[in-house]
Amino acid sequence: MNEITNTYPASLSIDYPKKLNRLTTFFRIFMVIPIYFLLIFLTGGVFNISDYMEQGKDIIISTGGFVMIPTILMILIRQKYPKWWFDWNLALLKFSNRVTAYALLLRDEYPSTDEDQAIHIDIKYPDVKNELNRWLPLVKWFLALPHLIVLFFLFLAVIICTIISWVIILFTGNYPKSIFDFVVGVGRWSLRVYVYAFMLTTDQYPPTSFS
Repeated sequence: MNEITNTYPASLSIDYPKKLNRLTTFFRIFMVIPIYFLLIFLTGGVFNISDYMEQGKDIIISTGGFVMIPTILMILIRQKYPKWWFDWNLALLKFSNRVTAYALLLRDEYPSTDEDQAIHIDIKYPDVKNELNRWLPLVKWFLALPHLIVLFFLFLAVIICTIISWVIILFTGNYPKSIFDFVVGVGRWSLRVYVYAFMLTTDQYPPTSFS
């Protein structure tokens, strides 16, 4: 999927793997460590909205490293979203999703720092003056709280699904398609919430949908 969907100005798709490497799957928890530390170094500090919910989950909704606070100020004061800030946020978001997909066993390719590989993310660059309310970025994180609460429990389900899939892959070399679709669907839902509340590229409220 390389086009923006008609229903929401952000999309995520991951190519379903025909066969997965059992050996690298078995050692995935160790193999992901170097690239995960690189991601941590890139993102720097972490703004964790889950702190407000007294939870410890930050892998998906972490905004450290993303240009967020300056973007809020630019939209609020000048109604602008600098293109290079958008490009940086998009590139870092794509990289973090490649690392996440690898950690969740969705793909075998080691995450690239610059190539999209099998993870396809498209986000529409906003026409700020015509498409964005200049005051809404101040409260979007609050408006997104119902989504974040639901996503917290969905992330727990994803962890369980990943453990089940790990065992199945070790025996069959295949990732169960139904579980794959669910995990990608949670990632798609999470992406839309992130784009709305933290990347601030749309005022369209995220749908409660996996598709």
